[in-house]
Amino acid sequence: MARTLTPNTAKDEGLSRSALYRAAREGRYERIARGIYLPADADAADWDLIEAATRRPDATVCLASALAHHDLTDSIPTALDIAIPRGSRTPAGSPSIAWHQFDQATFEIGREEMTIPGTDLTIGIYSPERSIADAFRLRGETGYELARDALKEWLRRGGKPANLIEIASRLPRAKGPVLQTLEALA
Repeated sequence: MARTLTPNTAKDEGLSRSALYRAAREGRYERIARGIYLPADADAADWDLIEAATRRPDATVCLASALAHHDLTDSIPTALDIAIPRGSRTPAGSPSIAWHQFDQATFEIGREEMTIPGTDLTIGIYSPERSIADAFRLRGETGYELARDALKEWLRRGGKPANLIEIASRLPRAKGPVLQTLEALA
């Protein structure tokens, strides 16, 4: 497992900040994002997931990125969609991460943890039901087709509408559109 280092955590590996920078210049560590390093011999890993998890411990894969992870869409997101609680500071970083602020009261609904392959890090990810409900709730931002197509695929795989409605009922502006689409597809 590759251990991610930042200038603040380098001391855990017995390195000073300057020693970390020197090791990166010598090719022993690879800079994957501003202030984030991996050993040069680390297995291939998703650098955007690593960056998001390193910058925010509560980072959660959401929207189109979560739907793609759950194989509920054929769309390839242009950026990694990451949710953080509303009111928290949005990290500076790569344009390949789209930061979204979700209400603190509903942030944990449908949130699970997954290990980032090839690393010692974990990151949050929303369940298929939460991801579909969010796609309907934020359809002005994501597009109605994404939500509808993800719902169709989820139902085709045996998804239980009662589970989806339970999640959608707990999120603002999600239950109505989900129910209307379920009725239209029935």
